[in-house]
Parts: sequence; C-alpha cells; structure tokens
Amino acid sequence: MEMLRKDRMLNQGETIDILNRSEYGILSTVGKDNAPYGVPLNFAYVEGVIYFHCAKANGYKIINIINNSNVCFTVVDDVCLQPEILSTKYKSAILFGKISIVEDIEEKKKGLEALIKKLSPEYMEVGMKCIDKNTDKTYILKMEVAEMTGKGKK
Repeated sequence: MEMLRKDRMLNQGETIDILNRSEYGILSTVGKDNAPYGVPLNFAYVEGVIYFHCAKANGYKIINIINNSNVCFTVVDDVCLQPEILSTKYKSAILFGKISIVEDIEEKKKGLEALIKKLSPEYMEVGMKCIDKNTDKTYILKMEVAEMTGKGKK
C-alpha cells in the first residue's frame, strides 16, 4: 500500500531503529468471521523476521493465525503530544507479512534468545537456563516481513 504523506516517510534504517528500540507493538490478525483482532506483544526483530512468544493456548490470536497467516504489526515510538498546536510528534513502523508457529526447536530457541537479548540483556544467563527448561512450554511465532514502512512527524 502506498503511503499518502511521503514527506513523513522514514528510510529503512530509521524504521529498523524503531523496531530495535521499541518494547512492544500491536499484532493484527483476522478471524474466520473476518473480524479484526489486535493484541499488544513484546517482540524482537532479527534480519527481516519478527519473533513473538506466547503461551501454548488456542486463544483468538493462535486460532486466527492457524486460519489466516496474513498479519500486520504496528509499532509507535517517540510519541510527544503537542497540545498547543493540536498535533503529535511520533515515529511509527508498519509491517505486513505472514506468520507461523515455529516448530523447529533450534529456531524456537533462536527466537527466545533474541527476545531475551532485546528485553532483558542483563539477565542472559538466567534467560538461557529458562529457555532450556521451558522451550517446549511456549509458542514462538515468526512473522516473515514482506513489506515495512516507517513514518514520522517532527
């Protein structure tokens, strides 16, 4: 989809910086009944892939992913309200792609390790023990990014 406000378009490096700085975003899926569903999730971006983790339970997110792998992921960063001019300063990234549940144990560990490195880097040793103990108790979701855009207003 083409961005309307090209004057606010960020380059790919700036967009990836948003992904690397931000702790969470909104994953949007579509249900069997075509109802949209958005859920906030922690994530890690690794070379064109977004990794998420979640409980092994078949809630809306997992059921929707099983039925339709097309997703959108949105992250907002550097938000600053500017009430005196009725505006908002921000940076955002929107990604489109396909998502799947990772079955391969080594890739699951890779996704979990990426999440720990991003969200709890000072606890890597504890995190690695947790990965070894709990890999089979969690889902790792992998979003393969097909399209990514960044937008910002200063």
